[in-house]
Amino acid sequence: MSRMHVVLFDIDGTMMTAGGAGQKAMEAALRTEFGADAPVFGIPFAGRTDRAITSDLFKFYGLAPTPDEFRRFQTSYYTHLPIHLASGPAQLLPGIREIVESLARRSDVLLGLLTGNYRHSAQLKLKHFGLHDCFLVGGYGDDHHDRDDVARTAVLAAETHLGRRIPCEHLWVIGDTPSDVQCGRAIGANVVAVTTGAYKRPDLEACGPDHLFDDFSNPSSLLALFR
Repeated sequence: MSRMHVVLFDIDGTMMTAGGAGQKAMEAALRTEFGADAPVFGIPFAGRTDRAITSDLFKFYGLAPTPDEFRRFQTSYYTHLPIHLASGPAQLLPGIREIVESLARRSDVLLGLLTGNYRHSAQLKLKHFGLHDCFLVGGYGDDHHDRDDVARTAVLAAETHLGRRIPCEHLWVIGDTPSDVQCGRAIGANVVAVTTGAYKRPDLEACGPDHLFDDFSNPSSLLALFR
């Protein structure tokens, strides 16, 4: 059986900076649907799932967290997100297009997502940059508050796609937050951390990733890991 690397990428802060489009779109959805327009404070976004963030936002505004109200919020969020992506400073981070497109062409790599984004918001962000078709599997933030659970879902999706178990030594997680490192450890993956997000090198070094990059402006340095 040939070796297959399964490479799971985080999105925000790792592959792209959305220029705050996600948070702005969430706030616009809350304002549009529920009239909630007080300034949001005390709710962390980096490294968390959209489900957890939405739950905190509902609690902050005193909204009922029912399934119908969550769906109402999500529908509005998905309408506002492309608008804010198009009007803001969203951009791919250095080297990402070359890395993603190179890995997507390889027959010995299965490229996937491990992100706290809702599945559809992840698709919208990747479509904005023309990279959506490169990712065949993923774990998303629709149902889980804990990134470790998202990671387990991503592995299951990859194993289902391949029809076989993935050895830990062939499993990779790439992210920019301590939560990415932690969830990579939860599934026994090799972990690559990068300082292009909200966390600095000392913060990520303390988490003990297997590899730590300042950025991916030299794509060959990252690509060389998947031999």
